[in-house]
Amino acid sequence: MRGVVSLAAALSIPLYLENGKMFPQRDLILFITFVVILLTLVIQGLTLPFIIRKIKPFKNLDEDIEDSRTKIKLGLKTHIYEQLKIKYENEDCNLKENIAMQRILKYWEDQSKAQETKWIDEDIKDVLIEIFELQRIYLSELNKDPEIDEDLIRQQIHQIDLEEERIKYIK
Repeated sequence: MRGVVSLAAALSIPLYLENGKMFPQRDLILFITFVVILLTLVIQGLTLPFIIRKIKPFKNLDEDIEDSRTKIKLGLKTHIYEQLKIKYENEDCNLKENIAMQRILKYWEDQSKAQETKWIDEDIKDVLIEIFELQRIYLSELNKDPEIDEDLIRQQIHQIDLEEERIKYIK
């Protein structure tokens, strides 16, 4: 599609003028048009990806998005922990003796602190991803048993997939 208008305009130049003489430099105009079209297609097409990789125009945008994502996640975890703690302390009933509530508070406290420290590195990610793959293999073998509901296995695989994606995006 590139250059179609330019080529059409160049080809619409008549061969002869009204007085019967050949149009001056028509061949040169056609040649220049073809060369310009070819060069814009080839040079732009081949160099544009290299230039984009070299100047990295979206690098800062990606960093800003990642910073915002981290800030939101940490804010949500901290907010949930604080809200649960306030409600937990203000309840009149014996929530301090409620083990389930203590576990929930402990979980969200750990979650709110986990993002502050880098608890996972690339080696740990690799091990976790390997564990997820081993779980999938086990579930695939387990799926051969006709007594086990296939939907339950699918749900478990879905949970593994979600956890794996979550782990991949931790930095």
